[in-house]
Amino acid sequence: MHAPLALTLGDPAGIGPDITLAAWQARGTAGLDPFVVIGDANALEHRAKLLGLDIPIVRVGSFDEGRETFDTGLPIRHAALQAPAEVGIPDAANARAIISAIGESVAAIKRGDAAAAVTNPIAKHVLYGAGFSHPGQTEFLGELADRHWPTNHASSPWLPVMMLVSEALTVVPLTIHDPIKRVPELLTVPRLVAVTQSVCESLANDFGLSRPRVSVAGLNPHAGEFGTIGTEERDVIFPAIEHLRGQGYDVRGPFSADTLFHEQARQTYDAVVTIYHDQALIPIKTLAFDTGV
Repeated sequence: MHAPLALTLGDPAGIGPDITLAAWQARGTAGLDPFVVIGDANALEHRAKLLGLDIPIVRVGSFDEGRETFDTGLPIRHAALQAPAEVGIPDAANARAIISAIGESVAAIKRGDAAAAVTNPIAKHVLYGAGFSHPGQTEFLGELADRHWPTNHASSPWLPVMMLVSEALTVVPLTIHDPIKRVPELLTVPRLVAVTQSVCESLANDFGLSRPRVSVAGLNPHAGEFGTIGTEERDVIFPAIEHLRGQGYDVRGPFSADTLFHEQARQTYDAVVTIYHDQALIPIKTLAFDTGV
């Protein structure tokens, strides 16, 4: 039997408790692997009561114990909040507990107690006063990877890559939770090469594709129109693609983002690397709002 998943409760004032309770209820019909919640048991019990759900919540001392009790009760590693959670009103007093739960989920993987981590939503603006310095959980997971699995290369820490997957579309934003005005400076040949390599390797290793096909979006309208509407495609994106193709990867582009996501275009690739957040998130949430992961 493999280790269970570690599921953070997220912000206890948000939708995380609702999602957690609904997931446990659907464990049989959805064929879910066992998971152990990391968070405040009192907050989860209170939310179940508010929702009128009769769900047994079991406080466990270990992930092994959580796996064993998963069929009959929702297991939770209790981590106390500093203040009672009020639905819809995030409280900065609970920031450290929220951050610690994410850290503990990754530490559990490092120990071999958990097979993987799943993170519920957080309200980032209430965490900054408690030392959270990241624009999102994705970047924080990158820091935690550096902490637990150091690369021994100070100048090349782990690069977090956010892949969003659905039956209709798989997309990866090169820049993630960054202001639009910073995107051009963050768009570099080494970064685009590293992210696209990671995407190709994931498609091969995790999705079983023998020769993944990846398309790359342009930054500017019409992919720069041969340098007349911007030069990033000519100076950065195209050289990165040529480098990747020279290494044997089936990578193509840059393509104008406004023609990349219709049905016929989606038949020509297995994933798209976009340049910024909304280029990736808008199409996948349009096509697969309820099913994208």
